[in-house]
Amino acid sequence: MLYPVTPDGRYFVVRGRLWRCTNPQLDEPRRQGLVSELMQARSAVRRALRDADPAALASARQRVDAAKVALGERGPPWWSDGAPDHNRRLVRNTPYRDWFEALQAPA
Repeated sequence: MLYPVTPDGRYFVVRGRLWRCTNPQLDEPRRQGLVSELMQARSAVRRALRDADPAALASARQRVDAAKVALGERGPPWWSDGAPDHNRRLVRNTPYRDWFEALQAPA
């Protein structure tokens, strides 16, 4: 498993840090459209950096943020049970610590 997903499906782990998963309630066409917009916006960020264009960079970064919020990866959590959001936190500082340590244990 390249990036383990928490048992509740809310986060995946990269280098010991939690990252919020896409909202699973999005229908597939909507999700695909938002992912496409995100990829285009990330390309625009790279172009703006290459061209040293601060205005284009700001615009592209706003597009990236808007796509990630629409996907549920940023902004308000997409779950409604009142559980806190641990996005971008180190796993060891969250309730997912024991789960993650169990994944790391030798078999």
